Amino acid sequence: MKKLKELLTNNKPTIGSWLTIGHVSVAEVMSQRGYDWLTIDMEHSAITLHELLPLIVAIEACGVVPLVRVGENSICLIKRVMDIGAHGVIVPMVNTQEDAVKAVQAVKYPPYGSRGVGLTRAQEYGFGFERYKDWVYTDSVVIVQIEHIEAVHNLEEILSVEGVDGSIIGPYDLSGSLGKPGDFENLDVIHAINHYERVCAMMKKPMGFHVVQPNHMEAQKYLDKGYIFLAVGVDFLYLGKKCSEVLVQLGKRLI
Repeated sequence: MKKLKELLTNNKPTIGSWLTIGHVSVAEVMSQRGYDWLTIDMEHSAITLHELLPLIVAIEACGVVPLVRVGENSICLIKRVMDIGAHGVIVPMVNTQEDAVKAVQAVKYPPYGSRGVGLTRAQEYGFGFERYKDWVYTDSVVIVQIEHIEAVHNLEEILSVEGVDGSIIGPYDLSGSLGKPGDFENLDVIHAINHYERVCAMMKKPMGFHVVQPNHMEAQKYLDKGYIFLAVGVDFLYLGKKCSEVLVQLGKRLI
């Protein structure tokens, strides 16, 4: 399994995707296709903590890094997700330096954080705590989501927090915070994204983006711009797009 932390530290491109369907077969199918990492989405899906465990097990078994996009910047939720065995978290709506510190501390044990100690799957049920404690410090990943204009204004302070390994921009919510949801041609939205790119480049911090539509040409544009934490597609769109493609090829008119 590739060390995602090492790749991000060295600014090496990584390609992942998004899981919203809480079934282990979907996780296995996508994990076997060659992604560096897969994110299980607990913010905009019906996936529960109970369903999370077999998804993480399936992804890990295929040699892929399992990440979880948590629904909120919650110490309790992040702790539980990490204890289940996530290799890292993507934390939404990190708008201030304090938000970033809170996310990192929820992942790391003292003295680097404030995470409480539990002996569950991640710690090999008590038989591997010392190994896991070292691993959390050296290899766990914290990605902050930059999806509000306040976060753009505070970007340098957010990215300067020790333990933040990278960021991923949320263009829809960012445009919404500017009163222009989904209007990516709006100059204010363009300027905000350009500012994000400039600051990340200046600070040599990994940039992230989710190309929601499974389109390799669109994804390549972001790789060419220097985005190295790149998600391409999402499970339900891969499924739906292929269904539509085959039906169109068969000449069936779609409603």
